[in-house]
Formats: sequence, C-alpha cells, structure tokens
Amino acid sequence: MDGNGRWAQQRGLSRLKGHEQGAESVRAVLRAVRQAGVRYLTLYAFSTENWIRPKDEVEGLMNLLSIFIDRHGKELLENKIRLRVMGQFDRLPRTVQKKLAQLMEKSAENYEYTLILALSYGSRLEIADAAKAIARKTARGELDPETVTEETVANHLYLPDVPDPELMIRTSGELRLSNFLLWQLSYAELYVTDVFWPDFREKEFFQALEVFGRRGRRYGGVVTK
Repeated sequence: MDGNGRWAQQRGLSRLKGHEQGAESVRAVLRAVRQAGVRYLTLYAFSTENWIRPKDEVEGLMNLLSIFIDRHGKELLENKIRLRVMGQFDRLPRTVQKKLAQLMEKSAENYEYTLILALSYGSRLEIADAAKAIARKTARGELDPETVTEETVANHLYLPDVPDPELMIRTSGELRLSNFLLWQLSYAELYVTDVFWPDFREKEFFQALEVFGRRGRRYGGVVTK
C-alpha cells in the first residue's frame, strides 16, 4: 500500500496523515472485495524493513492499527470477514498483539472472506523460516531430505492453507516486489498504478480487476482464451 508519505507531502501534511487517509482506502477496498466476491485479500501493512523508519512514525503506524481494530473490528465481523496475520507477530506492541489476537479469535468462523495483514513481514524471512522448519524435521528423522518438494516448502510457509495470489496490485507506480510473497507470487498477474494508496478506492480496485480479467494466464503453457 504505497504512496501514503508522498500523498501527504504533496499536501503539506505529516506522513502520519497520509497513513490515516490510507486506512480509509483499506475500508473502501474491503467493500469492493465483498462486492466482487474476492475471497482473499492480503495487505502488506508493515514490512520487516519498516522497523528502521523514524520511531515516531513506527509508533504512529502501530497506534493507527490499534485504532483501526477498535473502530472497524465489529464491521469486519458483521461482514463475515475473517482476520489473519502473517509475519513476526511477537515483534508488535503487546497491546496490538492482544487486539489482533482477540479479533482473529472472534472472526475465526467467518469463512466468506479473509483479510490477511502482513505485519513485520518479509518474504525472504518466511522462506528461511520454512527451510529451518524442514531442516529440524530432517534432523529428527521425521522427513527424508530426498522427498522434499516444492509442495513441502509451500506447506511450511506462514499460511500454507491460503491459495497463492492471482493478482498483485502495486500502487504509486512502484515497479518492484519489495520482499512480498516471493514464493506465492510466482504466477500472479502484476498490476501497477500511479495512484497513491490514499486515493485508491473502489473505482481503482475494479479497474485493476477489469485489466486482470483480460489477461491470458498460461502458467508456462498456451493461452486457452
């Protein structure tokens, strides 16, 4: 969800104001997701690299996350949206951990839609953690290393039951993956827009879906449509 800081800078506002406006885009996209019938939405909310940002900005982001849960947690439950988190959960402030855990527990039976927040997340770390888990199993004799396959690795990622993304939307014109779902995005369609995240609303989301719908997805084979 890129462009919060630049959106604010263009308006002479603090970066935190850009993040606040970005939170409203989250609500807008969640509405669009339900309307379009998209079952899984993963938002890259905070990366492992984001910890190096100024302390006041990091604290402000964590506070915004806490406020968002307080204000809109009930809305998620009412709209049958299950909340899940991927990343270094234990690095988050304890108050945020508690609120997230409570909302995840309350929404656990909501299977119509799933919102995944990538928090203190880095894809290289995720893959490394999967490799360590596999290595521990082989060391204990629970797994023969000769039987390790792509499926084995996938089953040791943070959320192995979640299907691979079909579409990745990158806002603010950024043309890189930024350590996001490197394994899972292998065959995802990429959509890049110059729109900053705080201005990304339902209209922009449906435009991305329209472009996605025109893509011929080959998976290494031949286009069938």
